[in-house]
Amino acid sequence: MSTSDHTAPAPASFAVSVADVPDSELEAEDLDPAQIVSGTPVVTGKVLWEAEDGSQIRGIWQITPGVVTDTEANELFVVVGGRATIEVEGGETLEVGPGSACVLREGDRTTWTVHETLRKAYHISY
Repeated sequence: MSTSDHTAPAPASFAVSVADVPDSELEAEDLDPAQIVSGTPVVTGKVLWEAEDGSQIRGIWQITPGVVTDTEANELFVVVGGRATIEVEGGETLEVGPGSACVLREGDRTTWTVHETLRKAYHISY
């Protein structure tokens, strides 16, 4: 078996101060205009790690004030800045802010009312 038959080793362990990553290091992300209920929210983010098979992704995500809808992935996130109200269709209304840990189920239909620019560190599994 040649070395090309082996997968690359996992990246080294690392730490990031999510709150201190400058906005200039976050990349613009598409937001379907059909998802915007009100305001002019802008979404940015940065992938910190992704599994080779695409089954998991970890990163930083940020959204400016406004109201948007979404269909969620299987996600755990921790808010590091900002505030939002997340209405889960047929379920709870979640108030999140700095320090909040939130779990969203794949397929949940949500409405996000972002009161203050929200930044979160997330882990999504597919």
